[in-house]
Amino acid sequence: MSNAAVRGDDAAPAGRPPSRRRRVAMVLVLLAIAGLGVLVHWASRPRQVADIVLAQTGRALGLTITARGVAEYRLRGMPQIVLRDVEARLPGDRIPLLRAERILLSLPWTTLRSRGRELVVHHVELDGPRLDIGALQRWQATRPETAETRVPRLTDGVSIRRGRVDGAGWHVEAIDVDLPSLAPGQPARAHLRGRLVARSLHMPFDLRATLARPEENAGLGLAGTATILRPEWRLALDLVLRGRPRLGEEPGLDALAVGADALYSAGDSRLPFGLGIAGRLRWRDGLVLRPAGLVLRQGREIPDLQAGGMLTWRDTLAFSLTGSMRRWPAGWPALPAPLARPAGPLPLDLDYAGPPDLSGTARLALKSGATRLQADFRLPRILQWLESDARGTPLPPLDGRLTTPRLEVPGMVLHGVEIEVDDGGS
Repeated sequence: MSNAAVRGDDAAPAGRPPSRRRRVAMVLVLLAIAGLGVLVHWASRPRQVADIVLAQTGRALGLTITARGVAEYRLRGMPQIVLRDVEARLPGDRIPLLRAERILLSLPWTTLRSRGRELVVHHVELDGPRLDIGALQRWQATRPETAETRVPRLTDGVSIRRGRVDGAGWHVEAIDVDLPSLAPGQPARAHLRGRLVARSLHMPFDLRATLARPEENAGLGLAGTATILRPEWRLALDLVLRGRPRLGEEPGLDALAVGADALYSAGDSRLPFGLGIAGRLRWRDGLVLRPAGLVLRQGREIPDLQAGGMLTWRDTLAFSLTGSMRRWPAGWPALPAPLARPAGPLPLDLDYAGPPDLSGTARLALKSGATRLQADFRLPRILQWLESDARGTPLPPLDGRLTTPRLEVPGMVLHGVEIEVDDGGS
């Protein structure tokens, strides 16, 4: 048999169907073309892309996440997706954990190709985000414990505008945050602005924050200004705060220490003093500072004291402090002898439970040797008394009882003295 005959037998006769391999190749090409057409059609509809991204993210976090607004995305250059009118909530929960008018997320291709193995994000923007603390705690209670917390790398940082955090009886509004970058094991620096609102108390703040590293058990530092505003007065604070953030079921700050140069203002009055607060801060359906330490210094009208105890701030503010007043304030009227010559610091107990603006009734117990003062007072009345030039009594406006074994007044000495103090204006 000739070579020509052999080649003729192997060749497909004219009109004979292609081989199986060629048919499979043609099918694959057609499927690829059809798939490309579907992909182009799908890619032209950002709504579908957004729904897929949100569904996958929601399943990973145990949340229902929706975006009702117009979505955008781009794949050219740095991939980017923009979502609007976003809500994230725990399934079955009435209150959203997070709402946002707009979220922009920009990711490098390396992050997308790694499918989560590389946590690198280029840039994040949030406009009008609103976080509910109660819903956040309910969601955290459903999350499994993980042995490792992975910190993403943010090459172009995070920008938050017009944010809000809602708590029980308080909220923080007008939050702006600028975080230029974030990297595991590296210091993170941010600029924070906002306003705390608790009933009639408002406190705008402007702070610079530094975290030694984004992982747990790293030191946090804050420095800047905060001003407590009330209709009748204001307290300006130039403060420095340090502590160690703690995450988990009871987040907070360990080794909290706050130092501030304070200035109380009301009308034409100006009362400067130094303020110090220290302790262990926890979030348990509200703020809990226990143990708590308080120091007031360098004031003429403000008592110079040091005390310790506990403080809670939930729907109301409450604290119980025990300590001592170093001396009778120099700016207060002089006491009669022997009260004016105490043998040492004056032991005191101070308790309060009421509105966060300190407008409720506080209870004070003060001792000097055998002399005792038990009194109830309201801070607004005390501050009015401090502002007044015409103080008709050596004691601030109080409701209480003073007992002393001996009291010297001009022209006489009194023994076994008991004085009932009644402030009719309280």
